[in-house]
Amino acid sequence: MRWPTCILFPICWGLLSGVALPAQQRPSNSPAPPAQRIDFGSPPPSIYGPEDLSSLSLGASKLQPADPAVGEKDSYPEFTRELLRVQWRMDDPIDVYVIKPRSAAKVPAILYLYTYPSENDRFRDNEYCKRVTADGYAAIGFVSALNGQRYHDRPMKEWFVSQLPESLTESVHDVQMILRYLAQRGDIDMGHVGIFGQGSGATIAILAGAVEPQLRAVEALQPWGDWPTWLAKSSLVPETERATYLTPKFLASVAPLDPVQWLPRVQTKNVCLQFVLDDPITPAAVVQKIKAAAPSSDQVLQYETKRQQYTILNGRTFDWIKDQLRPPESHSENSRAADTHNAQNESVH
Repeated sequence: MRWPTCILFPICWGLLSGVALPAQQRPSNSPAPPAQRIDFGSPPPSIYGPEDLSSLSLGASKLQPADPAVGEKDSYPEFTRELLRVQWRMDDPIDVYVIKPRSAAKVPAILYLYTYPSENDRFRDNEYCKRVTADGYAAIGFVSALNGQRYHDRPMKEWFVSQLPESLTESVHDVQMILRYLAQRGDIDMGHVGIFGQGSGATIAILAGAVEPQLRAVEALQPWGDWPTWLAKSSLVPETERATYLTPKFLASVAPLDPVQWLPRVQTKNVCLQFVLDDPITPAAVVQKIKAAAPSSDQVLQYETKRQQYTILNGRTFDWIKDQLRPPESHSENSRAADTHNAQNESVH
């Protein structure tokens, strides 16, 4: 099953025009404002450097970013939110949300990358923004390649899974390029940066953690992987296309991008994996293979059902990664909350 509606939302970004909103105060419980459509323009193609898609590391890639374009700025009592458009490859502008607590100091940051298919809507939700910035953290939100506003100008037969090597590799490069951008801003504590991923976003988070030492913590919820099994059994893969993805040629193209291989190479010891066994998109056989590949230092949590996961986490989904990134001077103040969170999860190991 594919979600072609993903292409309906972003196509008009470059066609509509408007004016960037000045920062303004609004009650935090007011509805999120509609996304402002402005003409970001398109930099000339000559500014972009070559990209090496044979490596997850930027390595031989010479990507040159265009100057970020500001699309929207909002200010609330608890947080501020910027919508930026960044770009370092032709025909692939990326909408990035930078959501920060109202603090003059440099703050730790978490990159949030959700699964295919997804949009950027959650980053415009004020309640979500309050949750992710609670306790003094910045949230950096965007979608992966061939997803949401980034899926355009393609024939319908080309989608996230059919182009899986491209989708994963470009997205891992994007994580690295976004970290470079954040380092230039001056308002992010780059010594305390992590990534939170779900589904395909969790896979990208693991791969990025293996090649990007800047990431101090990786939290991966229900990562895709063990590609021969996932492609054979995942409910996301249309039956009419499944045979194509099980050919030796396709399997060989995705084999170097399997988190089963990369998990032991993640460059931080602060890794948390969470799995739900009743999720048909990531079958239980895949879960067991990825779990077996995790080093003993990784924290691994397993839930029988999504309801059990929801009940146990009880609104504390982001507590683990926040605690790993907490600056030393504030760490002790929150250790009791972290201990409570870990104790609640011991029963589902």
